[in-house]
Amino acid sequence: MIIAATLECLPDRCFEDAIELLNDLEFTAVEIDLHSDGHVDPADLLTVPEKVVHQVRHSHRMEISGYSIDLKQSGAEHYALFDEICKFAKATRVVTLTVPSAELGTPFNEEVEHLQRLVDLAEAQGARVAVKCELGRLSEDPDTLMVLCDNVHGLGITMDPSVFICGPAKNKNLDRILKYVYNIHLRDSLPDKFHASVGQGEIDYGKWVSLLERERYNRALTVSIPPTEGLDHRVELRKLRRLLESLI
Repeated sequence: MIIAATLECLPDRCFEDAIELLNDLEFTAVEIDLHSDGHVDPADLLTVPEKVVHQVRHSHRMEISGYSIDLKQSGAEHYALFDEICKFAKATRVVTLTVPSAELGTPFNEEVEHLQRLVDLAEAQGARVAVKCELGRLSEDPDTLMVLCDNVHGLGITMDPSVFICGPAKNKNLDRILKYVYNIHLRDSLPDKFHASVGQGEIDYGKWVSLLERERYNRALTVSIPPTEGLDHRVELRKLRRLLESLI
């Protein structure tokens, strides 16, 4: 396993400053957000692809553990851009692509068809799609995740233990979905507080590392701590990096 941080942690910094900060905090790997409103707008791949390749791959020396993808486009435009992202992932030697699931209330069959299409596009370029665990979306429930992964051949999960502490599925067993984990986002949390100071919440990092080792997981443990009022952001990021490094 490797320790990474997602650029989603640093929404108030530009790409270059965010990378510099993670370097200062001694991270060696990064998950880069290809979000329509994030550090790298994926739509630029359609107009200035060379600029995006230089920025994402050649402007720093960190290992890229994966891409987080969130697109504002819909319909055919969405899939065309996602296909370009998959080709970009292949060119930059990135395998794991994290995508959001649909909001609660979305017809299940519609979501299965959508995710299968994404998986097929990714697999054609040697990449893998992981649906992100998020509150307020279909992926907040482990039973739904299990059925999605069973019905969408090749789909994986970007696990987020905080979702299963703060959300409606906090008492459900997660063992059955561990085999589908392609990525994991980590912070500390309490039932009534999604972002708690590292060490003050209920996330058992040692347990999670052991569970993933049992599944022969050998990818990134991704630190995902955004700026939080009352907490020193740099201290929290460094603290969790060191804690995770001590466990592997």
